[in-house]
Parts: sequence; structure tokens; C-alpha cells
Amino acid sequence: MADNVESVLSKIRPHTSSSLAHQKAPATLLRAIEATFREQNTEPSPTAYFAALITTLDGALQSSRASGPALGEGDVLPAVLYLLAAVAPYVPPPVIRSHLSTILSLTSPLFPTLSAHAPPLRSQLTLYGTVLTVLERPQLDTQGLRQAFMTIVQLTLDPRPKVRRKAAEVVKDVLSAPPRPLIKHPYAEKVAEWVKAALAEVSAGGLPKFKGKKAESEGSEAAIHLLAFLRPVLPTLPAESLSSIIASLLLLPRLGNPYLSQSAYSLLSDLLALSMDDPTVNIQSHMSDMLKVVLSSPPLRSDAALTAAWAGVLGSTMLAYHQHNADECAAEVGKVWKAIWNLVDSQDAATRKAAAEALSTLGQCFTPALITAAIKEKDSADKKSVLGKIISQTTDALDSLTYARAIPDILSVASSLVGNLRYRGDSRKNPTAAEQLLQPLVTKIAGLRIQKTFEHKEAADDTLGSAMRVLGPQTLLRWLPLNLETVDRQAGREPRAYLLPLLGQPHPSPLGHFLSYFVPLTERMFELQATAEAEDRQSEAKVWSVLIEQIWVGLPGYCWAPADLKQSLNTQFSQLLSQLLYNQPELRPAVLRALKVMVDSNVALASEDPEKIAKLPETIRADPISAEEAQANVAFLRTQAESWLAVLFNVFGSVGRDNQGMVGDVISAWIAIADAKEVAQAYRKLVTLFKQSLTKAQSATATKDPASNSMTVVTQDLLLLILPYLSSDDATALLNMYLVSDVLESKDNGVQKRGYKTLARLVESGKVEVNAATVLKKLEGLVDGLAAAAKKDRFHLFAALVPVISKDSLHLIPSIIPEAVLGTKEPSEKARNAAFDLIVAMGKKMTEGGVVKRDNIEGMDEDGAGEATGNIEEYLTMVAGGLAGASPHMISATVTAISRLVFEFRDTISSNMLSEIFTTLLVFLTSANREIVKSVLGFVKLAIHTMPADLMRPHLKVLVPALLRWSHDHKNHFKAKVRHIFERMIRRFGWEDVYGCAQEEEARKVLLNIKKRKDRAKRKRANAVEEDDEVPKAKAVTGDAFEDVLYGSESELDDSDDEDGPSQNTAASKRKGKDAGARLRVDDDEPMDLLSGAASRVTSKCIMVVLAANAARRKKPGQDAARFKTEDDTGKMVIDESDSDAEGAAGEENVEGDAYRESLTSVDGFTRGPNGRVKFNKDTKKRRRENEEADMDVDMADADAQKANKKSKRKAEPKFGQEFKAKKAGGDVKKGGMDPYAYMSLSQAAKKQNRGSRIGIAGKR
Repeated sequence: MADNVESVLSKIRPHTSSSLAHQKAPATLLRAIEATFREQNTEPSPTAYFAALITTLDGALQSSRASGPALGEGDVLPAVLYLLAAVAPYVPPPVIRSHLSTILSLTSPLFPTLSAHAPPLRSQLTLYGTVLTVLERPQLDTQGLRQAFMTIVQLTLDPRPKVRRKAAEVVKDVLSAPPRPLIKHPYAEKVAEWVKAALAEVSAGGLPKFKGKKAESEGSEAAIHLLAFLRPVLPTLPAESLSSIIASLLLLPRLGNPYLSQSAYSLLSDLLALSMDDPTVNIQSHMSDMLKVVLSSPPLRSDAALTAAWAGVLGSTMLAYHQHNADECAAEVGKVWKAIWNLVDSQDAATRKAAAEALSTLGQCFTPALITAAIKEKDSADKKSVLGKIISQTTDALDSLTYARAIPDILSVASSLVGNLRYRGDSRKNPTAAEQLLQPLVTKIAGLRIQKTFEHKEAADDTLGSAMRVLGPQTLLRWLPLNLETVDRQAGREPRAYLLPLLGQPHPSPLGHFLSYFVPLTERMFELQATAEAEDRQSEAKVWSVLIEQIWVGLPGYCWAPADLKQSLNTQFSQLLSQLLYNQPELRPAVLRALKVMVDSNVALASEDPEKIAKLPETIRADPISAEEAQANVAFLRTQAESWLAVLFNVFGSVGRDNQGMVGDVISAWIAIADAKEVAQAYRKLVTLFKQSLTKAQSATATKDPASNSMTVVTQDLLLLILPYLSSDDATALLNMYLVSDVLESKDNGVQKRGYKTLARLVESGKVEVNAATVLKKLEGLVDGLAAAAKKDRFHLFAALVPVISKDSLHLIPSIIPEAVLGTKEPSEKARNAAFDLIVAMGKKMTEGGVVKRDNIEGMDEDGAGEATGNIEEYLTMVAGGLAGASPHMISATVTAISRLVFEFRDTISSNMLSEIFTTLLVFLTSANREIVKSVLGFVKLAIHTMPADLMRPHLKVLVPALLRWSHDHKNHFKAKVRHIFERMIRRFGWEDVYGCAQEEEARKVLLNIKKRKDRAKRKRANAVEEDDEVPKAKAVTGDAFEDVLYGSESELDDSDDEDGPSQNTAASKRKGKDAGARLRVDDDEPMDLLSGAASRVTSKCIMVVLAANAARRKKPGQDAARFKTEDDTGKMVIDESDSDAEGAAGEENVEGDAYRESLTSVDGFTRGPNGRVKFNKDTKKRRRENEEADMDVDMADADAQKANKKSKRKAEPKFGQEFKAKKAGGDVKKGGMDPYAYMSLSQAAKKQNRGSRIGIAGKR
């Protein structure tokens, strides 16, 4: 029986003892059916369960024909429907198709009766959802089936949420899975007609009544339910029906229901998005009418949610309109922009954001005609074009007090304007429309950015970043000079260093601009840095260093397929880049990235491959060079490849291990475009260098010189990088060169690891014809000098060789098995995972079939000689040979390997083999070796989860007592592991079956304890859900199914014993102040101008609070001095040593401690025993004497409070300033004064006046 069915039914069986009738009835019925199967020797399967349940359903209906079907919680009919719904998804479709008439005749008449009973109705809906999705086209016209489906459609408006959701889910699933070869389901047209009729009734003011548990449903609620059902079903409806649906949706906002209007607008947005994605959805004829209707019915500005939805649907309508008819859409841009712009100054932040997003969407509707009209009047002061008015309005809003709170949203709109004005006309050499139209807007934003009082610097940076991507630094820096040099500073020009981090973005400026502008600038900055360092002005030198680094980080932005690459990447610039790679580690990453971008972008555009081009940044894709230009660039770079590879090889050898990956990526990019001749030449140089360094390393082993080993490793890394581009002859030579003891048994771990890694890559590449037998024989002889660090790569090599083994050479696999099995116990996690992968790879090879020549297996007895067929069971037999190993380590590793194989091939291994494996490993559960038992417990846990329940059930009588033997062992966490296993067993097989296998009374107590703990944990979770109204989070999985089964899904009881800490709801506090309105900033030094520059004159409420708090915390002159008394004559401050707080604290009695002590020791006290029983203290002479002595001590302490307590171990607190007291002299004390207190800071002394905490010997608390 399929495991997925068994997993479903295993959750139902344990409820036979449930106190809830609706849980107990299905479990009891399931037990009865399975008992019948056992009596009739019937194999449990989804088909068998389905047939038995249909028969039971027929019998139940026959018996209740006179009185009507009984639908109570404990009755048979709801239980049958529940089990049918659980089993039906796993029944083969041909079985359902052949019994369709029976299913319909039994279940379809039940719909009217079930309408008042939600649980069985949901079960019936689930059953029909399964049946309808597997039927073929002719069967969909079966009598009664359409009527049943329309009944389900009617239930999508049911007032009961669970019924309504289930019905909607069934309809969506059915319409989404039309029978082949149809694209749309035959029922889709009927559903569309029903939706149109329902929408028309709602629009006409009719209230759709629904007879259900709630007799009269509100019309608005029914309409909302209808829209909720329509949203997921919309893509499955016929395209021709969408136009009438749109017309009905447009009438809904007129009903005056805000939520209904919002849902209708949201649904229209989805429908418009669908029309853009699916060309078959034709709603062009309704675009103009839809736009007019939406514009004519604006919501109240006070309704924030509806206003946001209205703005969103306007933007979506215009975008869809633009796609279908750009010219007609362009005529409406001005009107729609004006309607949405009126929302930008709203007091609601969500409305402003929605308006900004809608305006950004509207920017995508600009046509060349609109842009050309604006360009023609760019020099005119009075803008008459639509786009000109839009740009002027956006620019003026930055200075308007009306839009002060909307500055971030306006900046977002400005960013979209920049991005949507990339239009260049007919040639790429023409300037962009943004360059011709947006200079005043960009300059205004930059002016705001440099003002210290401007709060929205991040939003301004985003807008300027968009300008950098579209315009490029060549244009932007012409408008906004950097002003970073000394001359600019002397002239009083404001520096714009904030533009430097934006340089690294992809942009269209030519590479020649970097050479002509930034290279001379950085050379001058280098000189200024050197001068500052020579004059020991380290801060200034650091500033110049950071500026230089920021400039060179911007170099990659110029290298995205530049049109002037051939002219700019000349010999002089190449030499400069090489020198930076060698001598400037801080600038090296930027130069390396530039070299890689230079190659990758040109290769992608030259290939004209859509997948490669899609990986390029949007800026480059929107305005690329032609494919011919890109191909010319690649051809030019190919001529430079040899020189650059030499430079990069040298840099690779000089940088540390952490930075070699970055250099390696650049080498891979350049070698991919190099000629085969150049690759072969580089390979020969590297091989020669590798042999020389390997010889030196061997001779230098005695002297322990790490330089030779380092050079060998670097050469191996470089060979790995060029390996994918080698010819077959070179790859074969490299394979033979590495299959030697000098490499694979080297004393240097790094050489071994890279040797195995290279061999694995060579085998996987397919460039080398590998004789698996020869290679495995060589590897078998090179195992003595194997380093632990190289085992992972050795396993990878084996895994690469396994697929190469021919089907008549499967006898080679047993030679790898012992090493792979022992690898599962390696300390390194990566090595263990590689060993598991190798074991699985060998299993997959064996399942492909072949011949195992046992005569060729070393150590095979003559009795077992001959040939065997290759399959998974033969492979398991080979692996199981390790169970006869001499060491517990080998046996434990074998058990772990078998566990992985059983999990991986559980659907392929026969039941007999699984039973034999389980019986064999069960014997090891009685072993005295903990390592073996630990592995067997893992196998048992996996078997309970993976193996069929019917296969495991007969072994419970042996398994349960064997596990209980370890239930009290705390070492290796055996007790917890056994408890987790029993929890799984109880969930899988039921409490009665597991408990019945426990033999001793003590063992039964263990199981009872587990059951009690589980029930308590379940109650605790249920209470927590009721109180918190939150579903508990599922435990995170590791991503490996085997690891999750073996180590995951731990005990449910661990969490139950811990009380959850109170969860603090900080969401409200985080949201507080988010929507705070704008406030005017008071500046005492400057008069307020409310007509100009308002963006820098306002502040948000939350920032005002922060500024006020900072001001309160900031110390004022004389603040500490005001805390002290002063002498009347001299005016000197007097710091009094007496501290009222400390005195008060010293006089306090330790009431709490005394009360606790008395409760334990006095005559009236008591203690609690181990069982919680109260034991009162006896009234003995000794206890009375101790109490009297304690009372006497208290009286003496009260009488002699001024005397020192000799028994006290507490040291006296040091006096203030004690650490500065002279050891020999008497101090700097003047007559009649207390001068020496100036040794301590006033702030520290002031703190002492207010706090009674102790001061350490250094005057610190």
C-alpha cells in the first residue's frame, strides 16, 4: 500500500479511544474495515479501502432509507464520507472513472440533506473535488454531475466560512485542471454565467439569499464572498466572458459599501494584470469605458483604504490601456495624472504611497509623441505640453509647504520620471529625454540633499541614483560638479562626495569619461594624500584615501559593454590597471570586478541569447549596444586575453587564500574567450611550474619550507580554473600526471585535496576516456598516505567514477563499499555527506541493472562464486557484509549506511528484504556496545517513519521490550531517543498495540508516563492557541530529508515542559510615530520662508521627539556644579561625604532574608519533603536556645550601633577620592577649607550624590 495513504490513515487509527464522537467514529470504522481485510486475506490498498467504503456507504443508506440518513457526530454516514475524502486522492483514476455512476447515485442525493451539517458536507466536497479532477471529457456530461457541480458553485456563497472556502477550493481546482487536450474546462462557461448573474443581481440591489445555518445573509456579505471566490477563479474563466464581468464590477462602487468597492477595485487590477500577461484575454473594447467610470467615481479622501485601491486601479487601467492602444492612452495621461496628483498631499501615509506608485506606473505610459512635444518647448517658461506640465509640477512641489509631508513620495515620482525618460529618438548617440528635460528637477533635488536640515537624504540618494543610471556620470557631473579639490573648498563651493558611491551602478557613460575625468583626479588626490602623510596629517590623508577608493569602486559602472572599449582600453590604461592590481590591495577588488564585467556583459550581448541577456542589469537591457558592436568588443578583448591572463596568474599567486576566489572568477571569464592556442600554452606553462614546485616541495620537506608547498597549491588551483577549457589530449595528460603517489600521497594536505578534486572534475567533464577498473586499482594502492582532509574529495572522485563503471563490471563496486561505509563515521560533516552520496550513487548504479561477477570479487568464497544480477537487494547484501566486521565502529557504520539506503530506496526494496533487514538489525539492539546501539536506534526511528505499518506491526512484540531496556539509560541521550521513538510508534500504530507489547510492569509505567506527558503537552498547546490565538510555529527543517527523519522531529514533550515567556507585542510601539504628520522646525538664527524651500524647513514628529531627547540628555554648562553647595565666603563648592541614600540603606533591616530564615529554622516554621508533604519543625530545646541567641544578637546590635562589628566580613567602603590620597604626606588640606576635592570630576561626584551604589578603589562604580 502506498506510504502516503498509510501516513493519512495512521493519524486516524489512534482515535478509537477518543472521547469525541466525530473522531472516534471514523477510527472505529477504519479498524473494522482493516479487520475484515485480515479475515479475507485482502491486501490493504487505496482501491481496497475505496471499494469497502463505497459498500459501507451503500449499506448505511439502505438501512436508513425509511427514517432518512443519520448525520450525528457519532453516526456511520459522516464517518464513511470522512474516510472516503481521505482515501480518494490516492485511488487510481481509472478506478474512479469506472465507478462514477455508483459514486453519483450514492452521494449526489445527499447534498440537500447535508446542507445543514457542515462537517460531512465538507467531506463530500473534498470527495467531489477528487472525482471531478480525474474525469475525462465525455464523463463530464454524465447525468447529475453538472447539477452536483453547480450545487458546489452555489456553496461558494455559504455563510459558513469553512464550507465556503472548501467549495471555492474545489471549483478552483476543477477549473484549473481541464481534461486533455482542452485549454479551458467545459464547466468554465457555466461558472462564468453564474458569476455574471450573481454580479448583476448584486449591482441591481438584490440581496442574494442563502438557506443555510444562517437563514438570512446580508447582501453585501454575499457580494464580498462572491468577489473572494472570483479572484482565484478569474484566470480559468473564458476570455469572452470577462468583458461583461468587468462591466458588472464597475457598478459595485456605486453601492456605497467601502469594503465592496475596495474589493472590486482590487479585482479589476488583477484582471488588468491578467490581460497584460495573457494575450487571449481581450478586454480592449472596455478600456476607455473602464477609465471613464473609474475617473467619474472618485472616493472620499477621508476613506484611506478605498482611495488607495482607487489610485491603484487607475494606474493598472492606464498601463493595460497603454499596452493595447498607446496613442489613445497618451491622450488621457494628463487627466489621470491630475486626478491622482490630488492625492499626494493627503494626510494618510498609505494614500500618499499608493498615489506615488500609481504616478510611477503612469510614467510608463509616456509615448514618443508626448516626449517629443515636451522637448520642443524645453526652453519655454510657460509649459503647455502634458509632460512639461508634469515635470514642472513635480519640481515646484519640492518647494511647496502643501507637499511637505509628501517629500519622500514626490522623490519616488521623480525617480520614476527619470527612469521612464530614456527615450533617445532614432540613434543611441542622441541624448536621452531625461538629459534634455530633467536638469532643473535633478538640480533641485541635489540642492536639497546638501542642506543639513533636509531629513530625506536616503530618498534623495535613491532619486539621484536613478539619474546616475539613466544619465550617466558624464552628464550628471556636468550638472553637479563634485567640488572635492582644495581649489573648490577655497572658493566656498559645497562638496558633493555623496555622488561617489553612486558611480558603481551600470550607466551609459563611455569608459573614456573615466580616463579623462577620474584618472587625473585620482592622480592629484594621490599627491595630496602623499603630502598629508609626509606632514603627519593622518586624518586628511585618510580622507583622500577614502575618496580615491570610492572613485575606483565606480569603475565597474563604466565597463558594462561600453561602445568605446577599443579606444579606451589602450596600453596606457591597461598598464595602470595592472599596477593597481599589483600594488594597491584596497583598489584591487574594484579593478577585478571591472575586468570581469567588461567580458561578461559583452559576451552576453554578442551571444544574443535571451537567457544571458536577462541576467544583465535593467539599465543595460533598456539601452544596450548592438550585437555587432558587442561582437567587435569581444574580438578586441580576445586579443588582450594572453596579456591579462599572465597578469591575473601573477596576482592569483600573490594574494592570500581569502582573495583568490575573486581573482579566480576573473580568470575564468577571460580564459573563456581566449583562443584554444592560448589556453594550451597557458596549460603547458602551469604544468611545467607544477612539476618544478612539486619537486622543490619534496626536497624541502625536511627543511619545512612552506613556500614550495604554497606554490604547488597555487599552481593546482590555476589548473583547476582552466580545466573546463582544456582539450581532450591535455585533459588525459593531466589525469595521468595526478594519478601518482607524489600527488595523492603528498605530505601536504592541500596538494592531496586538489589532486582528488581535479581528478573528479576531469572524470565529470567527459573529456577523458576513463577505464574505471584501472583508476580504481591505482586509487586502492594510494590509500596508505591518504590525509583525513582529502577524504571528502576522494569520495567525490569515487562518486564520479561509479557512473563510468560498465554494467558487466559491477564487481568493482564491493571494493569501494568498505571505505564508503567507514566514511559515514568521519568527524567532518562534509566528508560524511560525501560518503553518503557515494553510497547512494552506488545504489543507483546497481538499480540500473547489470552483472556482478562474484569470481572477480576479492575474498569471495567458492560457494558464493558465479554471476548475480545487479539490483538494489544485491547491493544491500554487499553492504550488510559489514555487519560481520571485527570492530564495533565498522558495525555501527554499516547500520548507518543501511539506514540511508533503506530511506533512499524504500519504494524499490521488496517487503521480504525490508523485513529481513529489520529482523537482522533488531538483534544488535541487545548489544552491549553503545556505538552500535546508537546507530540501531537511529535505524529503528527511521524504520518506524519509512517502512509500511503492516510490515512493522508483527515485529512490535520484539521491538518494544528491546527498546524499553534502554529507556532508563541516560548516557548518549538514550533515554530521550527511546522516548522519541515510542512517541512515533504510538502515533503510527496506536496506543493499544504498543502498550500491549510491553511485558513487565515497570516497562508499562514508562509507556504510561509517555502517554501522560503527551496528553499534557497537547492540552497545553491547545490552551496556548486559545489564549494567544496564534498557531505554533513549525520546527525548522535542515533541507535534507534523511537528516530530518533521523535527527529531526524530536519529542513533542520537550517543549511542553517549558513555560513560554510572555510575548511582548512591540508591533504597536514600532508603528507609533510612523504616520506622524510633518512639523515646522524652529530655527532661532534664521527667519522662516514658507514660500520657498519648505522641504528643508519641516520635520516629522518622531524626529522632533528624538531631537528633544538628545537635547535633554546633552549636558549644559554648570549642570554638574549646580548639584553642590557652595561656601558663602569663598564661593567654593562643598562636597559632603555623607550620603543620605547610603545611610538609609545601611539602616535598613533585611526583613525578607530574616523572614525566610525564620520559616526554615524557627519553632513556627516548616519544611517540605520530597513528595511535597509539609513537615513542621519540632519544639526542641536546641531550637529554642538558638532563637534566644538570635534575639540577643539583635538587641546588642541595636544598643551598640556605633561600634564596629568584629564578626562582620564586609569591608568598609572607600572614601571618595581615596585612590588619590598621598601615602606619606597629609594631603593638600588648607585651614578652614576642603580644597582637595578637585581631584575628582564633577560629573562623577554629582552621581555619587544621587546614587547609593558603592565606589571602587579607582573611583568607579
